[in-house]
Amino acid sequence: MNSQKYLSWEKKGHVGILGLNNPPENYIYDPEFISIELLEKIAADKKIKGIIIKGTGRHFSAGADINNLKKLSESESLLFDKMTKGKQLLDIIENFQVPVVAAISGACFGGGLEIALAAHIRICSENALFAFPETNLNIMPGLGGTVRLSKLTGKARAIEIILSGEIVNSSKANEIKLVDYVVPSKEIHHFAFEFLEKMTADRDIEVINSVMKSIHNSRNMSFDDALKEETKLFCHLVVKNMKG
Repeated sequence: MNSQKYLSWEKKGHVGILGLNNPPENYIYDPEFISIELLEKIAADKKIKGIIIKGTGRHFSAGADINNLKKLSESESLLFDKMTKGKQLLDIIENFQVPVVAAISGACFGGGLEIALAAHIRICSENALFAFPETNLNIMPGLGGTVRLSKLTGKARAIEIILSGEIVNSSKANEIKLVDYVVPSKEIHHFAFEFLEKMTADRDIEVINSVMKSIHNSRNMSFDDALKEETKLFCHLVVKNMKG
């Protein structure tokens, strides 16, 4: 079955909206939840200044489709290949050169939370709930969740959340820096869109790309190399836009 059928994609002005579309729980059918061709198409679209990832209906995503995961477990090599490709997709999203906002309502569990963690900014509704319940099945997060969560919340908190399988509400998620903003439930998608529009609508796409590239460099390069690249990006923009 093609997991791509469980996605929606639309453009609203300069904002692209990627929907996890397998209601009611929006289970992630396959680790390769989106085609690399679509991601490359999105990345190449210079009219897109920001991206929202959201769930269809009440929930962001309750995590992996367990029945399909059981099928994949029949071949460890196939499962490894699928998980590796899934991680590559999340790496591409994390390295997009426009801001990616996860607009989270309802359940955001397991693989759904791992997708949200790949976004640059997480906005959640007051009714949002977060968890890595994998340890209840004697497994663990496998799409980068252990790494990305520990970078956000610190190792101690990540160990506690993952091993306990506890469900974290929106208030605590904000407190431990798992999310950046908490908004009323009915306002989540409007808030996310307006947030991106306000931040990017009047900005030249090259400026957005340069800022994002420099911020990504802070993660992917040494401190000194990231500073050098920032200076190069700055000088290029100054020469291009402030001559005369």
